[in-house]
Amino acid sequence: MGKVSGSCESCVNYVYDEDCGYYVCEADLDEDDMVKFLSSQTFRCPFYCLDDEYRVVRGQM
Repeated sequence: MGKVSGSCESCVNYVYDEDCGYYVCEADLDEDDMVKFLSSQTFRCPFYCLDDEYRVVRGQM
């Protein structure tokens, strides 16, 4: 999987679902990835992407 992951709260795929009233992961984890995620403290999500809202601004400087 190789990507360095942080907590789900800092990922762009972790969004608030107004219908449910809580945050959900929108990443499309397959069954194997989900089992690894639920059973491990050190799971490295292949879909993790830092939610860096200032990335575009830094590129313009």
